[in-house]
Amino acid sequence: MTKKVSLVVPCFNEEKTIPLFYAALQAVKPQLRGAELEYWFINDGSQDTTMAVLRDLQQKDPQQVHYISFSRNFGKEAALYAGLQATTGDYVAVMDADLQDPPEQLVDMLAGIEDEGYDVVGTRRIDRAGEPVIRSFFANTFYRFINKISSTPIKNGVRDFRLMTRQVVDAVLSMSEYNRFSKGILSWVGFNTKYLSYENRDRVAGKTSWSFWKLVRYSIDGIVDFSDAPLVLASFVGFASFLVSLMGIAFVIVRKIIYGGSVTGWASMVSVILMVGGLQLLCLGILGKYIGSIYLEAKKRPIYIIKEKK
Repeated sequence: MTKKVSLVVPCFNEEKTIPLFYAALQAVKPQLRGAELEYWFINDGSQDTTMAVLRDLQQKDPQQVHYISFSRNFGKEAALYAGLQATTGDYVAVMDADLQDPPEQLVDMLAGIEDEGYDVVGTRRIDRAGEPVIRSFFANTFYRFINKISSTPIKNGVRDFRLMTRQVVDAVLSMSEYNRFSKGILSWVGFNTKYLSYENRDRVAGKTSWSFWKLVRYSIDGIVDFSDAPLVLASFVGFASFLVSLMGIAFVIVRKIIYGGSVTGWASMVSVILMVGGLQLLCLGILGKYIGSIYLEAKKRPIYIIKEKK
């Protein structure tokens, strides 16, 4: 029986990369053990001619190429979820359109599932060549930090690019939460997983839509989604501040009894008040982030809205 491999490809302003991506995958197709290919391009509110490129490609290859276009930009996580929901293949791969994910590795991924019995075969970059030094530093710091505070392990350098069995895809889709962090979700569901290593590649065309601050916000979402350590930290800071305050009050009373007179040092007192106030605001911010996530989940808004599908 012929197997089908579905490809989920989120697209945001990828007008230049889509034709190159399609050509590269078609070149790899003969090596995929006769498997059929099913493309699902997810247009995530692109502002260029991405949609026109997808329509043209779908008209040229209606059997293999399909697309979903959102009503606006909902983010990559929503695009991945929509793509996984639309797929019909026995195996499903998640890939970026910029060819930073090597298409030729699909051959080894398929072998890993069919010959070695893995449920998931993912990819992991062994270096960050070409990335700004500051971005690499914060990325490595994030992975070290989240693996210390979370019970869900997330390997450094792991990409979204992976091939999964239908069982794994169904497990991921069962997690219909609004706040999504795919790297954590894919690790949390478990299953027998293997990682293939490769050296970092540059985009074939266009510019990345991931700014430094978008990555920072995405990292914070990942920490909130898969660890309650910040809440524990906020509680610890609050308790520590309380103890320090008690010691300060005791010191003032003892000093008053022994030396008498008014207590000097108003400048230092103001500094302490500002410091404690800052700690309180920090803790409120941490609590607010978790409450905000609960608020979004409670509203039960759709993860995405489809404008066009074919």
